[in-house]
Amino acid sequence: MRLRKVKNAKERLTDGYYFIENPKDNKGNWHKVFNNDNPIHIEIGCGKGQFIYTLSKQNPDINYIAIEKFDSVLLRVLEKIKEENIPNLKICIIDANEISEYFNENELDRIYLNFSDPWPKKHHAKRRLTSPLFLNQYRVILNKDGEIHFKTDNRGLFEYSLQSFNECNYSIYNISLDLHKDLEKYPFNITTEFEDKWSKLGPIYRLEAKAR
Repeated sequence: MRLRKVKNAKERLTDGYYFIENPKDNKGNWHKVFNNDNPIHIEIGCGKGQFIYTLSKQNPDINYIAIEKFDSVLLRVLEKIKEENIPNLKICIIDANEISEYFNENELDRIYLNFSDPWPKKHHAKRRLTSPLFLNQYRVILNKDGEIHFKTDNRGLFEYSLQSFNECNYSIYNISLDLHKDLEKYPFNITTEFEDKWSKLGPIYRLEAKAR
């Protein structure tokens, strides 16, 4: 799907409160950004923000950071969160390829990967957010009890991810091959905009993982 650019998106993002303009400057000091010592959860590729916005409202004692590569997408998130006061949610433009340059060792408690680009061509496998290239970075920035929560509608990406997590020495648990049929087991599931649209057409796959 083609991303529609929004004129002056970067300038419109600079609100001084929710948008973190220079996120690298906060490496190792994200608790100071939130002015507390609560756990920090991030979503890599937050889309229009429905998931992270809802989660942050439900869990005021957890700090959330919504990450996107494109300013036009983040602008939609900012418009949502400015409607209400949500002090435990910040948004940043970050390229996931450099994620370990933005967070210190053991700084995060959880990473959410929701409906990431499957990059279906074999020669693009390193771009997948569950490739060893990324999993090895996540291992560093997550604390010893840190988790990765992963959802996708793409069977090929899910199968690849199971193998990748295993090869990178992660424990995998809470696996669902059809999340929306298993909601009794996962009543806490919060959907994304993409999930609302496409879950009617096929199964949603889900897992949780923790570095061993």
